[in-house]
Amino acid sequence: MARWLMVLPPVLFAGLAGLFYAGMYRDNPGELQSVFVGRPAPVLPMTALPGIPGVADADLRTGEVTVVNFWATWCPPCRAEHPQLLAMAADGVRVAGVNIMDDDEKAVAYLAEEGNPFIGVATDPNGRNRVEWGVTAPPETFIVGGDGTVLFRFVGPLIGTDYETRFLPELQKALAGGA
Repeated sequence: MARWLMVLPPVLFAGLAGLFYAGMYRDNPGELQSVFVGRPAPVLPMTALPGIPGVADADLRTGEVTVVNFWATWCPPCRAEHPQLLAMAADGVRVAGVNIMDDDEKAVAYLAEEGNPFIGVATDPNGRNRVEWGVTAPPETFIVGGDGTVLFRFVGPLIGTDYETRFLPELQKALAGGA
């Protein structure tokens, strides 16, 4: 019995080390897989921020690519990526927002102060819809094709090298019709 107890820790360590080693050499070890990529986008919330147009499921099936961004005013990375969302909108990219687990008044004030890049903003005050989309924490952004199919999921703020090397090429491919 004591012999098994001496063998067990090295065997467990070797098994765990093997799993970690295999994980490091998969295609993209830092990317969280999304079960929605290649499938129709989940339903968007029907609620909207006061005084700001909402966004509906039909807005994702217009024949144009739409970027769907899950954000909140209490989220520092969301604030950091906001200038990039404004730049995308200025470049003609359709950006829809889903404000999650936030206070409507704070969200409206934030967009009034910092600028509103969104064609519409749905609200998800309880975070229920965020779960349907598989969002773990804001910000998360999805590229949705003109037929409503999720083409790409990006976890984290749309800033820096990760944005430039992973998100931007996928957006350009989708906008060019190569998705």
